[in-house]
Amino acid sequence: MDKKDLEILHFLQKDASIALADLAQAVHLSVTPCWRRVQKLQEDGVIRAQVVLCDPGKLNLGLTVMVALKAAQHNEKWMQKFIAGVKDISEIVEILRMSGDIDYLLKVHVPDMAGFDLVYKKLVKVADLQDVSSSFVMEVIKSTTALPLDYAVVKTPKAG
Repeated sequence: MDKKDLEILHFLQKDASIALADLAQAVHLSVTPCWRRVQKLQEDGVIRAQVVLCDPGKLNLGLTVMVALKAAQHNEKWMQKFIAGVKDISEIVEILRMSGDIDYLLKVHVPDMAGFDLVYKKLVKVADLQDVSSSFVMEVIKSTTALPLDYAVVKTPKAG
């Protein structure tokens, strides 16, 4: 990956629907080389997917809940059962395994408190939990899917 690839990623992270011709122009490439670079980034798994990001509020999902869980057990069987169960709960949009005081952190989108109560009831049926603690998002200050590109390892052209 080189600086040109990072430029391409910069624009695609802002808007993946950008026309290829516009992307190529923005990164000072012709269309075919730009397309090849995008294809290579996809093949290498740098670009995992291109998706549409929806506004939760406009889909009647006005309540976002962060749920911190402590596992009742710490073994492979429990973990597999838990992961299989929570993956099937559509309101859970993010599942993170953590270090420290909590074992898992879940991000949940629901319409209201009654909707969260239904998710909670599904969640406690999945596997034995030692503790479930929920925090309700009052305001989203920053929300992005764009990753910082400053840390990417960039190949420099060899002199010679």
